[in-house]
Amino acid sequence: MEAQQRVAEFVADREMDAPPAFRLLDLAAEVGELAADANESSGYGASPDDVAVDSDEIGDALFALLAFADSLDVDAGAALDEALAKYEARLDERGEASSEN
Repeated sequence: MEAQQRVAEFVADREMDAPPAFRLLDLAAEVGELAADANESSGYGASPDDVAVDSDEIGDALFALLAFADSLDVDAGAALDEALAKYEARLDERGEASSEN
């Protein structure tokens, strides 16, 4: 995945290497920031149609996810392909994408 390579090069060029556990903590923090923005913008769920997050926050979460995948030597593109195939199979078999029975 081109985006993963861009993140890997950015991390390497700036000597920002970190172990997977730290990358996972960073990812959780970034997703938490998205949740905080969503909570605040929707009146803590009172107006779900009003959810808003800044695109740079989504970028931060993507960066963290791709850096995490790279730290585990996981090809994010291949992982996405696996997930899409899994959801497609669930839709074909059960008519829904959720993992719940």
